[in-house]
Amino acid sequence: MVISIASDHAGRKLKNEIINYLTSNGHIVYDCGTYTDDSVDYPDFGKKACEKVLSKEASFGILVCYTGIGMSMVGNKHKGIRAALVAIPEDAILTREHNNANVLCLSQKNTSFDIATQIVDNFLNTEFAGGRHERRVNKIGIIEDEQ
Repeated sequence: MVISIASDHAGRKLKNEIINYLTSNGHIVYDCGTYTDDSVDYPDFGKKACEKVLSKEASFGILVCYTGIGMSMVGNKHKGIRAALVAIPEDAILTREHNNANVLCLSQKNTSFDIATQIVDNFLNTEFAGGRHERRVNKIGIIEDEQ
């Protein structure tokens, strides 16, 4: 699977750990930055990762910052991106099944590497349930079109 990933300076450590985990499990990863601990603006990097998902260069995106909140806001500003900030492994399953999320957002401050790998695995290995959830996800698109 191909995954795009990005972080700001405050999420870079967890981002790099996730990249190593994903590549060691056979995934192809586009690292959209940042590459140093110098202070940067997270929207610049989140945008790059989301664009890879929108262009279908990547199946999913992962965005990491200190709390995950800023990156989730960035992701959800892109039409066609459904970004979800996830803190526990069960919610990664639910956001894929119910919301067809295509971008996972994580908090470096609140998420250990062990929990992050469980969240990532659940997110990448769960299919959208469709059915009644498809109607609801389609309504998200309608809201995007009205703006």
